[in-house]
Amino acid sequence: MDDLLSEQAMKIILYAGDARVNCRNALIAVEKNDFETTKKEMAIAKDNITQAHQIQTKAIQSEMGEDAKPHPHSLLFTHAQDTLMTIYSEINLTNHLIKIAKQINERLLLLEQE
Repeated sequence: MDDLLSEQAMKIILYAGDARVNCRNALIAVEKNDFETTKKEMAIAKDNITQAHQIQTKAIQSEMGEDAKPHPHSLLFTHAQDTLMTIYSEINLTNHLIKIAKQINERLLLLEQE
């Protein structure tokens, strides 16, 4: 595997991993009813996963040009793509959990007002 593809794979893994940490931090903030921190963490997660996705897109596009040479199969790059897809799912799930938590919070506030 060439050095560029290895570097791209590692960047994807690192950005996606950072997005996973942001999701975890957001959920911890939800547990504390700190929805401002939750919002900030999810915005950072989105930025991180976008960076990872852009790197993946560039790597794939580099094989599509007329003069492009196909990269040899890379287990590391496959792992990076798997990590990216997994974290995308975690971000989607986290966003849904945040919505549910907010709805529960709103319902509890309404009950307290009655």
